[in-house]
Amino acid sequence: MQRIRFLVSYDGTDFCGWQKQNHGTKKSVQHIIQDALERVFQEKITLFASGRTDAGVHAIGQVCHFDTSRQIERIEKWDLAWAVKPYLPKSISIKKVWLAPSDFHSTLSASRKTYRYLVYNNPRSGAFMTRYADWVRRPIDINHLQESSKFLIGKQDFKSFQSVGTIVPHTVRSIYEARWEWRRRNLLQFTITGSGFMKQMVRNIVGTQMMLEKKGLAPEELKSIILAKNRTKAGPAAAPEGLFLLRVYYPRDLDNRCREI
Repeated sequence: MQRIRFLVSYDGTDFCGWQKQNHGTKKSVQHIIQDALERVFQEKITLFASGRTDAGVHAIGQVCHFDTSRQIERIEKWDLAWAVKPYLPKSISIKKVWLAPSDFHSTLSASRKTYRYLVYNNPRSGAFMTRYADWVRRPIDINHLQESSKFLIGKQDFKSFQSVGTIVPHTVRSIYEARWEWRRRNLLQFTITGSGFMKQMVRNIVGTQMMLEKKGLAPEELKSIILAKNRTKAGPAAAPEGLFLLRVYYPRDLDNRCREI
């Protein structure tokens, strides 16, 4: 069996998330890509990803892999991204493809991830921003948000940002970067990099920071919320449309053993 790794981006608006959930008739991103690969490879495909994105959440740099019995020589002759394209909607795009070693795993091998959240801060909504950013009418104090972000850095127990009903071995995570900045006029951007994230953890963090800023509470309150280890102390989850999985990182030696085709 040959392992194939690829990089994919998608607009999550019209999907029920990466994996099939109870969201009516909407299909999952995983289902769409897996079906496209099965048409091209003419065999059953089991697709893995670095992590599951929720309904409405987007990806710029999602990493996936699957195994195939096809001969390497045949795969190398294909432009796989182009071969799969006719079976994918315009909202899903495969950007790069590699031949990967058998010990590469898109989920288990990931060492850290970066997410980005966008907020359109303007008195009137933007027709072309509704799919890709949360909308906040009132003026936002970015200095307040930046100050509260300092309390996210480091290895801590983020149980206060664990969504109800999600089961994980532990809630300790390491955050290496958390910053707010103006991407352009009226568009606010939050970037966070960590060892891993629980379901809706980034949205819960953003929602809590926005809540503290809106209520005029001290940025230091975020530290108290973290120490409480209680979801009810944190704020509501921010809207899904503003969230993007930006990049997934892997150990350098493993990256070096993946050969781009």
